[in-house]
Amino acid sequence: MKIYDTIIIGAGAAGIMAAISSAKSNKTTLLLEKLPKIATKLKATGGGRCNLTNTLDRDSFMQSFGKEGRFMSQALDSLSSQDLQQFFNSIGVDTHAPDGFRVFPTTHNSTTITNALTKELERLNIEVKTSQKVEHILTKDSIVNAVQSSSNTFYTKSVVIATGGRGYPQLGAEELGHKIIPPHPAMMPLKTKESWVANCRADTVSRVKMQVAIKKYKKLHAIGDLIFTKDGIRGPVVLDFSREITPLLAKYDEVPITINLTKGRNQEQILQHIKQELASKPHTLLSLLETLLPTSIAKEFIKIVEAKEQESFSKLAGVKRETLIRLLAQTPLTIRGHDGFKMAMITRGGIALKEIDPNSMQSKLIKGLYFCGEVVNLDGPCGGYNLQWAFSSGYLAGKTRQ
Repeated sequence: MKIYDTIIIGAGAAGIMAAISSAKSNKTTLLLEKLPKIATKLKATGGGRCNLTNTLDRDSFMQSFGKEGRFMSQALDSLSSQDLQQFFNSIGVDTHAPDGFRVFPTTHNSTTITNALTKELERLNIEVKTSQKVEHILTKDSIVNAVQSSSNTFYTKSVVIATGGRGYPQLGAEELGHKIIPPHPAMMPLKTKESWVANCRADTVSRVKMQVAIKKYKKLHAIGDLIFTKDGIRGPVVLDFSREITPLLAKYDEVPITINLTKGRNQEQILQHIKQELASKPHTLLSLLETLLPTSIAKEFIKIVEAKEQESFSKLAGVKRETLIRLLAQTPLTIRGHDGFKMAMITRGGIALKEIDPNSMQSKLIKGLYFCGEVVNLDGPCGGYNLQWAFSSGYLAGKTRQ
């Protein structure tokens, strides 16, 4: 009966790196994947361009994950952004940061990454079995001893769970005593109750600030580029902000937010801008708003305040003027839903961090059980954060065998 030193469940970024790390530590290693091919999600990352990491220093990187970010300290020490780039260089992948921040393979093609990782798995003689749906992790006296799939039982001294955001319930982590923070889809477009957004799809608005308009959550905000869709909003700022919104949608039927589409100007600054424009040359209401907004949005705002495009700002009734200024500073939107996990780039939630040793990624409850990547309750914004965490935590979980 063969007993593996390490079995990794899940062949995404975290699982593949865990397998490589384990094999480099001279451990007999088996990598199991439920799909017919490995690295399926990795291939689609970053729109197929594969934003591997970024150039932030270690402390700033951790801060971007919020109050739980310090948990990843040991993992980042084990495999930093620089280490990750050197690793890929060593397996034949050149990387660069064309904008000085986001790091990509120079090909800007995720296939370059997946091909190189596949070759490295082969070079290290790592056994890979696909189409293996793991159903149970078997333990004896709170120590891991086997993994049971739908077709086989594999014996092992340790197991690394790298199944991604929605894979852990099936593995019975709760049965093994672990607390699961409820999963929510994240990094995805959002749907709005307001229908006027459908008329503004032609334009991308930069430096938009979004904020939750619920008193208890008013500190939640994000800044970035926004794109309107036929039924809502998308773009980098929405991908980041959806991490905060989807858990709220589980509590409330709708989540009111405000967005600032005028580069952060408040009501007083907007009014001052309008006065300066009107002093320099004559304007219709539409041409005046076009100095602040894309034309499509300006037209919708004029409709909202029930004004006319060709009338002048000075002729507007006082109430309409006040409404317009307020609309420009804090445009209200109502988030009513999303397309669920099928559109989510990451999952928020997972194994509770307090039950994982950050120095090894080992369970504090079951000896020989390790977690890495999206399966734990830790997620970051767009920009290479989540892939770096996947690779770093996988590297740490794979190498620290007892």
